[in-house]
Amino acid sequence: MMADAVYDLEKFDRKLKKYIDEERYYHTQGVRFMSAALAMAHGADIMKAETAGLLHDSAKGIPDTKKIKICEKNGIAMTEVERENPFLLHAKLGAYIAEEKYDVHDPDILDAIRFHTTGKPGMKPLEQIVFIADYIEPRRYKSSNLPVIRRTAFRDLDECCYIILKDMLLYLHSRSGEIDEHTQEAFSFYEEVHEDKRD
Repeated sequence: MMADAVYDLEKFDRKLKKYIDEERYYHTQGVRFMSAALAMAHGADIMKAETAGLLHDSAKGIPDTKKIKICEKNGIAMTEVERENPFLLHAKLGAYIAEEKYDVHDPDILDAIRFHTTGKPGMKPLEQIVFIADYIEPRRYKSSNLPVIRRTAFRDLDECCYIILKDMLLYLHSRSGEIDEHTQEAFSFYEEVHEDKRD
């Protein structure tokens, strides 16, 4: 079995800084180090967590029309919701860019990037960590539940995902926004986990 790769994250960081704006760069740093902290707390691979956190928004600066073209050119499947809201494609494209431009081929890292926006049912710990870190990094402030979510993140990944997904759906419903099927399915999964723990 091949050993896990060790990446030059400072080299990645310098390269990434050229392609995203300053605000996104500082957000990325927050997610990178929050992912590492959560990995330490939950016994996950710190290098993988930091790598996924660093590259999770690597496609964010690509214009929406170009996102669709890149997906079509490279056979990256898109849902109708993603076609109508191409900003949602940055997670899938982030996984593509991590592989093609940063030579990251670890499926755990790529999946953590791919699902960091929508979540999915039965996420692996690394996927949960990056999904949560993106929501709670120190520069985030909009959710009124953040203090509870931040405390929960270091105690229970499943429960934290449940609270975040519930928040996301309430927000989307309040704005009559379209909901990605992965998000709805993820919420149903973690709601069941939550209810099972209560019972």
